[in-house]
Amino acid sequence: MSFTEFQFHPKINAGIAACGYTNPTPIQNEAIPPILAGRDILGLAQTGTGKTAAFVLPLLQRLIEGPRKKVRALIVAPTRELAEQIHGNIGMMAKETGLKSVVIYGGVSKLPQIRAIRAGVEIVVACPGRLLDLLNEKAVTLSTVEVLVLDEADHMFDKGFLPDIRRIIRQMPMKRQSMVFSATMPREIRHLVEEILRNPETVQINHTLPAPTISHILFQVAKEQKTSLLKSIIQEREMASTLIFTRTKHKAKNLALYLQKAGYSAASLQGNLSQQKRQQALDGFRNGTFKILVATDIAARGIDVLGISHVINYDVPDTAEAYTHRTGRTGRASRTGQAFTFASQEDSKMISLIEHNLGKRMLRESTSALACEAEEDVREEKKERFSRLMPKRKKSAAAGSGGKSQRSRTCSFDFGISKTVQR
Repeated sequence: MSFTEFQFHPKINAGIAACGYTNPTPIQNEAIPPILAGRDILGLAQTGTGKTAAFVLPLLQRLIEGPRKKVRALIVAPTRELAEQIHGNIGMMAKETGLKSVVIYGGVSKLPQIRAIRAGVEIVVACPGRLLDLLNEKAVTLSTVEVLVLDEADHMFDKGFLPDIRRIIRQMPMKRQSMVFSATMPREIRHLVEEILRNPETVQINHTLPAPTISHILFQVAKEQKTSLLKSIIQEREMASTLIFTRTKHKAKNLALYLQKAGYSAASLQGNLSQQKRQQALDGFRNGTFKILVATDIAARGIDVLGISHVINYDVPDTAEAYTHRTGRTGRASRTGQAFTFASQEDSKMISLIEHNLGKRMLRESTSALACEAEEDVREEKKERFSRLMPKRKKSAAAGSGGKSQRSRTCSFDFGISKTVQR
């Protein structure tokens, strides 16, 4: 089947061709016909399946006829990165239609967003918090909305956005077409679906399974050896574009700095960065300026980069679903990809859950040779650090009271670096 069978408007077909789309993905094939027919949709699909085009293309088909310069469609996303991704996709697919969208999120000035709305747009792509701010200030109205899309609804629940979503929905007409897309279906999301969807068509495309084009490899490694193992893997393998996930913002920042000092083109993407810095990191990763991006799970659903060759779980994720979202950043659009996971003994239960979700065991790869290299790296780092501290220790000993001897102890820090401190 090709996109021509959907009989889109010629100007939309021009956008499809500009994006390089030829044959629809399974979710596009299943979702587009009922959306074109005006049905409400519950879409359950893994990340990287092409669901954005699945709702944007029929949305454009509906909006291409009718009034302009008023908000007729609202797409709500949980993160700034995902909102920007959707907005960018709309820009490409709607280029010839004259339809305009604006993206709304916090962390940046409201004024350009308000000006864009007042200039006239048909589509608003928004994060819930900033949208509520603008609604409260009467800077935007949703009274003319014909279509509502909630994307990554389960992530909105994770971030505590459901009360905001309900407040937003109350400001829209009851008569509208509504769509909810989610990778998982926790009870709270099912309740929301029951509230806002009317006789929905359910489209389910292996929503809990990672793409079959991804290879899953497990490295069993002690915590203190993870960074040396990472360095060895990057040195030994051809990794065109690598996305590394950590559990905390602090670790993402420090690991990126470590890789930079080791001579790699790396950047971090985490919540402590300003929106400008986050966008610079994403753009640099997308255009190849940065070969490595170290990120927290904030990036798992907002990075749309086709060329990611490897995803590395430096820290094992908290849920099997999060593993699916992380690894779904590679192996996109039928490309192959590899997902590496660093797991210590305490991660065994989560690894079992992930493998149950995969329906198979991950390939175990030996770390014995790498571990020897890692130990050597640790010893060299200790020697280097010790040599830098020696002058300070001698000076401290000379200034000590009554020439009393001072004991020292060695404290281990993350990234396999040890530091000698006095006590």
